Amino acid sequence: MTAVDFHVHLAPALDPGSLRERPGPPALYRPEEAEKYLDRAGLDAAVVSIPPPFFQQGRTDTAQWARAVNDGLLRAVADRPRLRPLAYLPLENPECAAAEYRRVRDQPGFAGVCGSAGGGSASLADARFEPLWELLSADERLLLLHPGFSPDPRLGDFYLHNLLGNPVETAVAVGQLVFGDVLGRYPGLRVLLVHCGGCAPAVAGRWQHGVQTKRPGLAPLTEEPLTALRRVFVDCLAHDPGLVDQAVAVFGEDRMVLGSDWPFAMGTHDPREQVAHRGPEFVEKVAVGNAATALGATWTTGA
Repeated sequence: MTAVDFHVHLAPALDPGSLRERPGPPALYRPEEAEKYLDRAGLDAAVVSIPPPFFQQGRTDTAQWARAVNDGLLRAVADRPRLRPLAYLPLENPECAAAEYRRVRDQPGFAGVCGSAGGGSASLADARFEPLWELLSADERLLLLHPGFSPDPRLGDFYLHNLLGNPVETAVAVGQLVFGDVLGRYPGLRVLLVHCGGCAPAVAGRWQHGVQTKRPGLAPLTEEPLTALRRVFVDCLAHDPGLVDQAVAVFGEDRMVLGSDWPFAMGTHDPREQVAHRGPEFVEKVAVGNAATALGATWTTGA
């Protein structure tokens, strides 16, 4: 039985000169430190992704950058089987994201894919994403959505770009998937939201009421919001037992996984502690059983 942390960040091993500076904590560049964290936390493995500073949205060489960071992340975790990477998809460019997924989908080692939620990404309801959704749904491959940045200039003060912007951007992304009927039309999608779903658990009931009262601009859905959200996975990183309970009520007990946000200060050194108030059986379910469900065949086969 394997206990997995789904929200661990590592920097890709890039050619010298690819970046003017090395953003983020020094541990990002030391995969051996991620393994030490797993040992301290009593965890077996981690699903690792590049952190937002490496999304680099706005570059003109989008395809080349995505290829570089994905190949670099594979190099960073080479010969470290406890660290399973997610390939980065540049969601600001739907066509490029689909092309990069086609390139990496059969490469051994990747446990799934990741991309930026909200911020600089295109609307996930955009029809240009249909080829990508078809592939990810057919492959039943995990897609982790992590907020990149908030475009709201009001959030420049008080660290609000992170404290408020990140959870809002996550809700924007999943809202596009819900109201664009993406989740309903592509049941094979395995979407994972970090930070316990951001603001989405708090507004899920409002979304449902909006559909039931036929608010302007809402198209007919294959699945209503509260049904579609039961398809979504969330990590446990809420820093609030009450929000964990609300997320479980919205997404379901079988849809929560561990997430630490290592090695960032807004994370936790003990993701199990985030769900400990729900009892040891739930902790084990989140750490092991739900992890296996979220990862599916890609974890057991290493495909």
